[in-house]
Amino acid sequence: MTDQTVNTRRTAYRRSAAGLALAVLASSAGLAVAAPAAHAEPSNYKFDFGSGPVEKGYTAVSASDAYTPERRYGFNSPGHMANVAAKGTGVGSDAVRFLQFGTKSSNTFNVDLKEGLYRVTVTLGDTSRASIAAEGVFQEMNLTGNGATASFEIPVTDGQLNLLVTEGKVGTAFTLSALDIEKVSRHPEMDPTIWVGGDSTVASYYPLDSSVQGGWGQLLPQFVDPEKYDVRNMATGGQIARGFRNDGQLEAILQYIKPGDLFLLEMGINDTAAKNATTEAEFKEIMRDMVRQVAATGATPVLVTPQGRATDFVDGVHSSVDRWYRHSTVALAQEEGVPLVDLNVLSSAYFTQIGPDATLALFMTGDTLHPNRAGATELARIVTADLARQGLQ
Repeated sequence: MTDQTVNTRRTAYRRSAAGLALAVLASSAGLAVAAPAAHAEPSNYKFDFGSGPVEKGYTAVSASDAYTPERRYGFNSPGHMANVAAKGTGVGSDAVRFLQFGTKSSNTFNVDLKEGLYRVTVTLGDTSRASIAAEGVFQEMNLTGNGATASFEIPVTDGQLNLLVTEGKVGTAFTLSALDIEKVSRHPEMDPTIWVGGDSTVASYYPLDSSVQGGWGQLLPQFVDPEKYDVRNMATGGQIARGFRNDGQLEAILQYIKPGDLFLLEMGINDTAAKNATTEAEFKEIMRDMVRQVAATGATPVLVTPQGRATDFVDGVHSSVDRWYRHSTVALAQEEGVPLVDLNVLSSAYFTQIGPDATLALFMTGDTLHPNRAGATELARIVTADLARQGLQ
């Protein structure tokens, strides 16, 4: 929040306090005083962004609408926003574009909210790949395709939500078509959560409910009791352990993770690529650092090994135990005393059972590494079954 916004809100507060004091003095003197106008702060909002028609039930927000305490919402830096068209329908027919971005940017859309837990649903405009940030950290990673939608829960403790659309891929437009905010609880505590970190075999693809490609982190909620856990997938394509730790994804998890939460971490596929210049020893120590940071919060870190390629068959048996720095991940779990889901071995047993042709059918066409939606579903099933076996779910 900028100093200007803070000062504006403080001024509004002082005026309110002064009015209250005046009313108290008048009342004690026996004078009749009209009650101050009621300005109940809403708990739910539905915003339609852009300069086009406004969808019924939504509040119109233009790029030029600056935050004011009286309005209770608006852009912190409207000079860095622009109205743009979008290819969707309804609320998706127009949008606003963030001309400045980054998780730490002050170019945010601000909404005054009472303390509590809120469910936020974001609908993007025309965007090839973009992430959602709020309160200075990532919330949803790499939404792809025009009109992509994602929801997340977030605690608000300082009286205001500060949100923006930011980098998923540098050089692309970051646009916002609609924002729905619903108060879930007056208590700003998140439900028990399974946090997921990983690469493209773990990441989410859009639309979430019908994508052709899938990551097991995306399909994990199908096998998790929503009454017991939320699932937050922070995995992204091409990610390596160093990038996950240093570039904001782990930071976001550490801001919210708490005792009773799980952190599932799968890395290694991209770390082994020569272009990423990560030795196996370096990989292991970066992973160790992340495990220890999460464990220090009281949450439970769980290491997961990546599945192999669809073609890792020899004489009808699938095996990929020597891929992706797996041996270091297994050793690290033993050294740190943390649970391990050896998805590499578990998925190989499943692939051997169904055979080479059925295994290949679980991967993207012409791609022996990335699972399709059916394959990601099977991998998510295997992961959750092993968590249950270990008493972690």
